[in-house]
Amino acid sequence: MEVIRTRALRGPNLWSHHTAVEVIVSCPPEERSIAGIPGFEQRLHARFPAIGALQPTGHSGDVPMARVLEVAALSLQAQAGCPVTFSRTTATLEDGIYQTVVEYSEEAVGRLAMTLAENLINAALADTPFDLKGALAELAELDEDVRLGPSTGAIVSAAVARDIPFRRLTEGSMVMFGWGSRQRRIQAAETDTTSAIGEAIAQDKELTKKLLHAAGVPVPIGRTAEDAEDAWAAALEIGLPVVVKPKDGNQGKGVTVNVMTKEHLEKAFHTAREFRDDIMVERYLPGHDFRLLVIGNKLVAAARRDPPQVVGDGVHTVRELVNIVNADPRRGSGHSTSLTKIRFDDIALARLALQDLEADSVPAKGQRVILRNNANLSTGGSATDVTDDVHPEVAARAVEAAQMIGLDICGVDVVCESVLQPIENQRGGVVEVNAAPGLRMHIAPSFGKGRAVGEAIVNTMFAPGDNGRIPVVAVTGTNGKTTTVRLIAHLLTASGLRTGMTNTDGVYIEGRQTDSGDCSGPRSARNVLLHPDVDAAVFETARGGVLREGLAYDRCQVAVVTNIGSGDHLGLNYITTVEDLAVLKRVIVQNVGESGYAVLNAIDPIVAGMAANCRGKVIFFGAERGHPVIATHLAQGSRTVYVDDGHIVAAEGQQQHRIALSDVPITRNGTIGFQVENVMASVAAAWGVGISWDAIRLGLKTFANDSHNAPGRFNVFDYKGATLIADYGHNPDAILALVQAVETMPAKRRGVVISGAGDRRDEDIRQQTEILGRAFDDVILYEDACQRGRGDGEVVALLRSGLNNAPRTSHIQEIFGEFLAIDTALARLQPGDLCLILVDQVEAALAHIAKRIKEA
Repeated sequence: MEVIRTRALRGPNLWSHHTAVEVIVSCPPEERSIAGIPGFEQRLHARFPAIGALQPTGHSGDVPMARVLEVAALSLQAQAGCPVTFSRTTATLEDGIYQTVVEYSEEAVGRLAMTLAENLINAALADTPFDLKGALAELAELDEDVRLGPSTGAIVSAAVARDIPFRRLTEGSMVMFGWGSRQRRIQAAETDTTSAIGEAIAQDKELTKKLLHAAGVPVPIGRTAEDAEDAWAAALEIGLPVVVKPKDGNQGKGVTVNVMTKEHLEKAFHTAREFRDDIMVERYLPGHDFRLLVIGNKLVAAARRDPPQVVGDGVHTVRELVNIVNADPRRGSGHSTSLTKIRFDDIALARLALQDLEADSVPAKGQRVILRNNANLSTGGSATDVTDDVHPEVAARAVEAAQMIGLDICGVDVVCESVLQPIENQRGGVVEVNAAPGLRMHIAPSFGKGRAVGEAIVNTMFAPGDNGRIPVVAVTGTNGKTTTVRLIAHLLTASGLRTGMTNTDGVYIEGRQTDSGDCSGPRSARNVLLHPDVDAAVFETARGGVLREGLAYDRCQVAVVTNIGSGDHLGLNYITTVEDLAVLKRVIVQNVGESGYAVLNAIDPIVAGMAANCRGKVIFFGAERGHPVIATHLAQGSRTVYVDDGHIVAAEGQQQHRIALSDVPITRNGTIGFQVENVMASVAAAWGVGISWDAIRLGLKTFANDSHNAPGRFNVFDYKGATLIADYGHNPDAILALVQAVETMPAKRRGVVISGAGDRRDEDIRQQTEILGRAFDDVILYEDACQRGRGDGEVVALLRSGLNNAPRTSHIQEIFGEFLAIDTALARLQPGDLCLILVDQVEAALAHIAKRIKEA
């Protein structure tokens, strides 16, 4: 077995709505059924007992090794704690070649699982050992390294619950919620409105206390110290016991509490110096350590934090007791568990010494042994939820502290005996405020119930009912995609929406091109959704991008399928039939939201059949009002767009909106049939978005189909009294539509300039000139750099063979070079002639034509 290619499908895709790893697997004849490999299945289960059933439920027959790879990769992830359930293996038309797809929650983990699954299979084949425990540990460790931490994860989960899309911007904890102009961003427990000045103040413990004191919030007195001697002097001034800590520290690092002696203070000072140069000494407040979480202007959670400790049993040493406690499955080495393993290090040993204990001492039964000065969870402490116990005055002081510092999300650390009564009544105080506070203690406390703090943060960023989404329109099909995308974007812009657009010509934001080239894939779409000035987005969705990565979004508001016809690019990437192509194209239809619309060509039966795959509603379009699909949809009172008496009609129930084709320049008074189809699709899409009819009419009237606005899409020029038409038609359906369009335009003699892309099937290349040979007098065939795997002269030979029995063509000429072919055609033109130029290098060819027109 050999894995030929690996891809990460990062959005909804051909196979499912899940993110997944897709591999192409080649299996030799002896591995196309594992039943023929003696003892293999037994050896496989011996190495991985939890691998599960190799035969899908309800199936029978041969189980190829590719299927074993699928099941192993999925099961390894599941056993390592990853929430994955979907997988599939499909045989291709190529003998022994399979497509295997396995869901992942983290891409790096999914890729590693595939590698480990392959190693497992090879071990079972060769009857060699496989370290299952090590493989699962490696997967689990990688998963913890790359997945979001508990704080960010809780916020993301809350956003998902509210149907807010998210995108991870870095490998760390920076996440974007929503799209375009409605996006918000967080990094851990900080939002894009968290004050940088507030964060700087919170890091300065001395300034923090000064401001809190001014606001009437109780704080312990103290000051900074230059050195250990000055720290001891400060301690005597304040009065023992004291706390020694870095001035701008966090997470309890370098903090020593309840310092009573000069020797202890010197050690504490040097410990703090390991983290920061500026050291503070302040009065030690007796009592418990409480963390109060303020979000916005409300206290949303509170927890009592206890330092890491063990309780003696009169039998085990302190070291042994720590090991027993750390064996608790709730304790882990990172932040993925509710508790962290207790660190048994020099700091712990120093804390033991203060209790007259050593690592090998056996504490008396019931004796409480403290292993840290502070109660931070990251060092093994525990948290008990006390949210329901917080006195209103305590909550008020916490909110005042957060507001005085200027933090929208703030962890307020209070030391007092109890939160059941005001801080002032028990000589307690606020000892610290924290920007980007850890949320783990509130989400999954050691004791008590978790609090919906992620939800509270999301609610401060998005008002009720706001999901942060902008209208997204996806457009696919065989022909007409780019023009339809451009026209929809124009209609949205006419309504006042700042629109982002991707197509095969580039990326455009509010009409400004920000990228060039073929940008019809998911990467370009993601860039548009990332842009803060985009109120709506229109994406041309080509087959290649969907196959490579899937969609750039979880769902769209409108999905437009212009047509399928006889297809295009068949035979590539295992898409071999029109039916295969339709399954791929309908991915956007399957990912329409429940309140959205699929805009489908009713005249194309394959496209019309996609209606069954849409979770939302359907708008059918087609020129023939009497077509069965159109007529039925109208009778049902559903949204339908059709042509009647020189008008485009949009009907729903008893309501109709009529737009004269004479007011739509792109259609040339309705004579260009394929442009009428493009307009109907665009009108339906704008209707699905909710654009006003006044804006739709204005947009249609002002959309110019010129080489600047829609390059290579039926651009018409005048050249010395002859008519030139430049178009990017490149498949039989497009050629047929172009022929039907030019036949409505008068001409003495008709000529055409054409080449062919080498990545089409032979019959598709030949069929183009078979169509042209019935409609044009002169045919100029050209070959340029775009051979796409074909040998020199091969494409032109196929095109010429299509003209063998041409009933109309009387002049055929072969030219090398696109621009030379254009010049040759122009030289033959006479006033009243018409020439269709099928351009390949669109921008360069149009610039060349413009230059020749100017010279004329």
